[in-house]
Amino acid sequence: MSKKKKKGLSVKTKLLMIVLLIPIAVITFTLTAIIWTGIQHPELIKKSASTLLDIQERHTAMEIPEEYIPIYKSAAEKYGIPWTLLAAHHRIETRFSTMDPLLSPAGAEGHMQFMPCTFVGWGYPGCDGLGKGNIPEEDKTNPEIIKKYGGYGVDANGDGIADPYDIEDAIFSAANYLSKSGAAEGEIEKAIFHYNRSEKYVEDVLWFFNEFENHRIALETGQEQ
Repeated sequence: MSKKKKKGLSVKTKLLMIVLLIPIAVITFTLTAIIWTGIQHPELIKKSASTLLDIQERHTAMEIPEEYIPIYKSAAEKYGIPWTLLAAHHRIETRFSTMDPLLSPAGAEGHMQFMPCTFVGWGYPGCDGLGKGNIPEEDKTNPEIIKKYGGYGVDANGDGIADPYDIEDAIFSAANYLSKSGAAEGEIEKAIFHYNRSEKYVEDVLWFFNEFENHRIALETGQEQ
């Protein structure tokens, strides 16, 4: 009795299997490369993760709170700068004042995160270093003291004090500082850098400034509903 000859896989089936196995091989190779890179250079993985988080962070809280817009516009008109620049700084500094407390570990205070010596003036006795200083509260919010020592703090609402924790005072003070740092002459990047001497800070504020400007233009030209 003769044995039946076993049939092998057809050429078509073999080709199909190869096609299906290629993506698996590519994925396996890629994962292996990533794992090996992570072992050899963990800083690269950390940097990539940081970049991804930064992108996600930028796209959160894009809406400007309506209650702040009239203040931005009023301050911007007085100091000759774009109001969207103030919104961008406010977004970066305290997430539109949702940061709690409104006090950084370095000592920056209020809605727009002023160092006390910048707010009151670097001529104030004891102002050096990062600018935290040792300024009594009554001097820190006194418009006359601020004027005397060349600070940027502003009493925007006429209540007799210039308070970085008052939203109007804070935004007008930021407008004052940005204007005198070059923004009134169109030197936006220079002004942002003066506000916080970090290239990353400049990049972040510029990103929101451009987004807010594009949104403003779209609204004003009727391109956005």
